[in-house]
Amino acid sequence: MHVPVLAERCIELLGPALVPSPEHPQPVLVDATLGLGGHSELVLERFDGVRVIGIDRDPAALQLAGERLARFGDRFVAAHATYDQIRDVLAEHTDHGRAQAVLMDLGVSSMQLDVADRGFAYAQDGPLDMRMDTSTGITAAELLAQASERELRRILLSYGEEKFAGRIVSAIVARRDTDPVVRTAQLADLVRDSIPAAARRRGGNPAKRTFQALRIAVNAELEVLAHAVPEAIAAVTVGGRLVVMAYQSLEDRIVKRAFAAGATSRTPPGIPVELPEHRPYLRLLTHGAEVATESEQAANPRSTSVRLRAAEITRDREEKAA
Repeated sequence: MHVPVLAERCIELLGPALVPSPEHPQPVLVDATLGLGGHSELVLERFDGVRVIGIDRDPAALQLAGERLARFGDRFVAAHATYDQIRDVLAEHTDHGRAQAVLMDLGVSSMQLDVADRGFAYAQDGPLDMRMDTSTGITAAELLAQASERELRRILLSYGEEKFAGRIVSAIVARRDTDPVVRTAQLADLVRDSIPAAARRRGGNPAKRTFQALRIAVNAELEVLAHAVPEAIAAVTVGGRLVVMAYQSLEDRIVKRAFAAGATSRTPPGIPVELPEHRPYLRLLTHGAEVATESEQAANPRSTSVRLRAAEITRDREEKAA
């Protein structure tokens, strides 16, 4: 069973929004990236009055998390969706369509990395799939077979920041007709053989950036996240909280910009009066992005690259039309 990242810090940040009140007698937390349900389990154990709605696009994760959290009865409900559909999920599972807290733990889950057949891991051989929801979309192998050379180069540069993207893509395209790349070991070997020997000896596995880029492209992760953060902000009641954990700079940049925009007044310079709709609708709870302690990184390697940001909702963002 995986160990949830920054679990105690998440509980500390979310906690004030999860205390029952006359207005919200049964607070709702949306675990927008349920995975195996580690964070949800802790919330349900620590806060007796809380109800958790777990969202995940991966049917396998929903099944495993559902089994893990079955002991909490109707205090937990699972929803098969992408987390940018958070307001639709809340409309279906709550009376008022709002939550008091949202948690997002981004990126690939431990379960997806550990199962070779899912195709996420460059360290073990398996079919090159990489879909978080295996019931829809094209696989990474199909993307490599169908996308143009220019598009593949863009994906590796934009989503993997891979400086040897040209070499790697040229090697993929050169063998598409005779020996297409359809397995993770094939791709890992191709990447290793495509980059200079000196570059192989630093920065970890040389295939890491290529695998990251393809995974992001296959699952449209950045597009979903860019839509999901404002949707989550709009879904949380005033006084509620949003906690987001990102594991690479492209994700963290999207979260940082959305939080900064919400925490900044939109009153034009020189205007002496701040209109209500120009007031910030977020209060930042973290100074920049928080990282895991050295002890947690040593005990839980997945926490090494985490960047946590949190904010409190100070007003209804959509009241600006009033």
